[in-house]
Formats: sequence, structure tokens, C-alpha cells
Amino acid sequence: MLVDEIVDAHVLVIGSGGAGVRAAIEASRHGGVVLVSKTIAGKGGCTTMAEGGFNAVLRDADSVDVHREDTLKGGAYLNDPALVDALVREAPERMGDLVRWGAVFDVTDDCQVAQRPFGGQRFPRTCYAGDRTGHELIMTLLDRLDATDTQLYQEVSVVDLVKDENGAVAGAIALDRDGSPVLFSADATVLATGGGTQVYDVSTNSAAGTGDGFAMAYRAGAELIDMEMVQFHPTGAIYPYDARGRLVTEAVRGEGGVLLNARRERFMERYDPARMELSTRDVVARAIATEVLEGRGTARGGVYLDVTHLPAETIESRLPVMLEQFLAYGVDIRREPMEVAPTAHHIMGGLRITPECRTTIPGLFACGEVTGAVHGANRLGGNALADTQVFGKRAGEFAGKAPARSGRIDSAGVDGVLGVLDGFSDGDTSPAAVRKDLKLTMWNRAGIFRNAADLQTALDEIRGLAARRVRAASTANLTECCTVRNMCTTASLVVRCALLRPENRGAHVRRDATVITEPATSPFSHTYVSLARVGIERREVPA
Repeated sequence: MLVDEIVDAHVLVIGSGGAGVRAAIEASRHGGVVLVSKTIAGKGGCTTMAEGGFNAVLRDADSVDVHREDTLKGGAYLNDPALVDALVREAPERMGDLVRWGAVFDVTDDCQVAQRPFGGQRFPRTCYAGDRTGHELIMTLLDRLDATDTQLYQEVSVVDLVKDENGAVAGAIALDRDGSPVLFSADATVLATGGGTQVYDVSTNSAAGTGDGFAMAYRAGAELIDMEMVQFHPTGAIYPYDARGRLVTEAVRGEGGVLLNARRERFMERYDPARMELSTRDVVARAIATEVLEGRGTARGGVYLDVTHLPAETIESRLPVMLEQFLAYGVDIRREPMEVAPTAHHIMGGLRITPECRTTIPGLFACGEVTGAVHGANRLGGNALADTQVFGKRAGEFAGKAPARSGRIDSAGVDGVLGVLDGFSDGDTSPAAVRKDLKLTMWNRAGIFRNAADLQTALDEIRGLAARRVRAASTANLTECCTVRNMCTTASLVVRCALLRPENRGAHVRRDATVITEPATSPFSHTYVSLARVGIERREVPA
């Protein structure tokens, strides 16, 4: 197989979600930018699906110090304080950018951006556009992107990163919609590929959330941290079957929705009587799972989320997507409760980055969900959209300021990637079959509650699935084969890191935990994994 096209740029941005588009906008101030999107920009990825809101301190009663404290506590103190500091300090500025660029958010009677309460936060600081916040954000960003000279390649799937002769990332190889290879050459590359919870059987992620960035960066030698930290959103739809996992936004609880078990008990009183439904996501997800496991769930294996006590006009104006979504399922949430259960939602771990979004490999920057340590062991709702804008801008700025690359692209590395693609023509297994088995393995053995035996079995099964020789029936199927390979790699990273952490921390719960710790004083810090090393960091704990 030969490369059909070579595209040169100063900065290559991989991913067209909120982080990637924001990075491209910023990088375009410093030179030529190419943005590569696996989907049609604005139609795929998680940003456009995000419903709840964008956290930013906008009121005098609130403060960045309190936002920082809420984020660190919610993240079980596994966050990188420098990254958290950047997030909370710059989120108001990035919100201001969006407003100046034409984003339409809900406003108060005195024309200030409205803010709603979200779980784990002491002030209502979540800015919103009904329950279509992510859609409003991405449309605004794409409109702004149109005003730059960025070249946009859509429905082009990046297969692997490539390096130069000095070992720095020098771009990437991708497949266009027909399966033809394209080589993108760049002085700096920004990875903004989003998350990967499609490795689970029930997930809120779009079809594109397959962990491609985690896998590509790992193969290139980057270090990833805290990959065991997978957030299960407490409330995903469970009926009908093909709607399983569809996000039921935290805004429902922020607007006053209550959780009830099959006995119609408001059960959060047993788990967090102070914060109730507005506890952190890890606590609420475990509470729902426990109610179901102990026989107090519905016949379909969920609980009820009820807003029928709210005025109909509140539901219609502030939760229009939820109303429309459940009406399509035959449920009018103004008159009857929703049925919900936890669903795989967000990976808090990812590439180790500096506040300038530099990874551990020269030439590679990263931002958004593909990175780790911003959210620690559990993400607060509303911090993800803020993350995309704060670190998207930072990644674009510092990648844009990168010097011209001096080394030539390593041709042997390119040939190696093309050889892998050629090998898919000789496979004997359907990638769809591997995908199905992988998702079930992760859901059954690496979910909300974990133990070493299940995790080791999962790892063995994943390695067996990864060893299968998947087959591309045509060049158009090459992308599917690459995607399944990435899913197996991402799943293995999650499980390997879950085996490394012996404590319960945030979203990671080991029922066989060998060490009992308090998050603020735990001697454990980040798990880490790369081609060169694997382990868990320890930190000094005050006596």
C-alpha cells in the first residue's frame, strides 16, 4: 500500500470536538492549520451531545478558590493542581469568548448568563443553553473556525502518529472515506480525539468514542495516567433497548429531579443525606447500582428519576431535549418518571500533560478528554466543556508557537503503519464480532464494582481478542479494523491500570481493595503506563 496524498501544515489538529476546534482556532493565529475529523464536524463526538453546561465563576458570591476546592475534592485529590488552577481561572475568560463569538446561553432577568446547580459544587456555576449546551458551543466554534484559514478534512480517520528521525511526532497517517492513505506532515500535532467509553456495552459516547487517541499515543510511546478512572454517569436511559445508555443530563437533577427506587423511596438519603441527588457522580452511580443489586430496582434494572413535581413550563423551557427524547420513547416526563441506570460516560485518565498541553513526546500536544489529571478520580458535571475550551486554547497556542521541525519523517515508521493496513486484507475475523465481545467483557468485568479476579480475566480476554486477525472485506473497511484494534488497546490500558491501584478512589472501586485510604491523605498518586514503564506513583503524606 502506498500513500496517495501528502498534506503539510504547521499544526495538525486531530479531532473536531470542542477541544480540537478551539485548538485549531488558536493555532491558526500562528501559521497554517489542518484539522482532521473522523466524522462530519459538528455531527460526531461528545461535545455536540453535551447537555448540562459549562462551569465558570461569574458571580461575586462564588470564587475560583471555591471552584478549585470543589474540583479537587470531587476528583478525590488525584487531580494535578496546576491543571485545575488553569481550568478554574481561565474558564470565565473562555465563556466570555463564546459569548463574544455569538453563543446564545440562557440568561437571567437582568441579562446575565444564567447558572444552575450541579453535583458536588457549592454554588450554581453551570452556564447552560437549555439542555443543548454542547450543541450551542460547537456550532459557535465551527462558525468561528470558518473565519480562519484552517483546512478541514472530514470523514478522515487517523490511523497512527508518525515521527521524524529525531523521535518527535511529525504528523499522522490517516484513511479517507474510501480507505486510501493520507500522510499529514506537521511541525506540531494536537491530539484532541475525545474519550473511549464505547469499549463498554452501555455508553453515552457517540460511535466515534472508541479511544483512538489513547491507543495511538500509547503506540507512539506517550505516557498515560489514571486510565482506570472511568466515570459511569448515574443516569442513562435503559428503555427501549436501542436507547440504552442515552444520556439523561445531570441538569434534570440540577433543576430539582429526584431519584426514587422501585419502592418509591428517595434513596439518596442513605448515601449522601447532605447533598442528595446533587452528590458527585461517582457516589450517585454507586448508589443506583447498589439499589438495583440489593433488589430495590425496577424490573428493567434501574431506578426512577422524577420531575413530575416541577411546573410543566420549567420542564419545557429548561429540559426540552429530555422532554423530546422521552416522548419518543412513549414517556411524558411532565406526568411520569424516567427510568434510568448508570452508563459508561467519561474517562478521567489519559495522556500526561503539562499546563502548556505538552505530552511526554516532543512535538505532540493534547487537550480535552484524551488527557489525564484535570478531573482526577471523578469529574464534576460541567467541568468537561470548560476543559475543552481552556485547554483547547492552550494546546493551540503552544502548538502554534512551536518551531519548524528540523528532522525528516521516519520512512520506516510510515512503512510499518502501511504494512499493518495491508495485513488486514489477510485476516479471518469480523471486526464487529471482536467489538461485541470486547464491550461485553468490559461491562461485565471492569465496570462500577471491580475485583482482581474479574480484572485479570478481562485482561486475558482482551489480549485474546486483540490477537484475532481481523479482516477488511474492502479498503472501505480498513477504518473499522483500525478502530477495533484501538478499542482493544484502550480497554487493556483501563484494566491494567485498574489492577495497579489497590485502593478505592473516586470512580475506581475495588471490592477486594487491600488498602483503605482517605483521598486527601492517600499515599498513592497517578497510575502510569507507557511502552517503557508501568506502575503507580506514591506521594509524601504529612504525618
